[in-house]
Amino acid sequence: MKKRNGSEVFRITGARMGLAEDVRGRQRRYVISMTIRTLSVIATVLLWNVERYVAMVTLVAGALLPYVAVVIANAGRESAPSLPSHFIPSPARPALEAGNLKKSSDQS
Repeated sequence: MKKRNGSEVFRITGARMGLAEDVRGRQRRYVISMTIRTLSVIATVLLWNVERYVAMVTLVAGALLPYVAVVIANAGRESAPSLPSHFIPSPARPALEAGNLKKSSDQS
């Protein structure tokens, strides 16, 4: 990740990215998908009398891409990332063993 001023930012928690950043990423994916769809429709028009089979493939792609783009854009937020790979969990402490729990100072 990079900040606006160009310095690198490291993620040190398992928190999700911010909502604004998530929405920006979805919008970017949608615009890219729609750009590809527009290019495939233009290719269909240009190739219709030249290479009909390729034009049909681009026509099908142009027809299916809006659905795919909406599904991708509305896929939801990403899952919470796992902790960094260099994270070392604390060692597990053994539980107390069952046995006599008599206190020596309180016995009468």
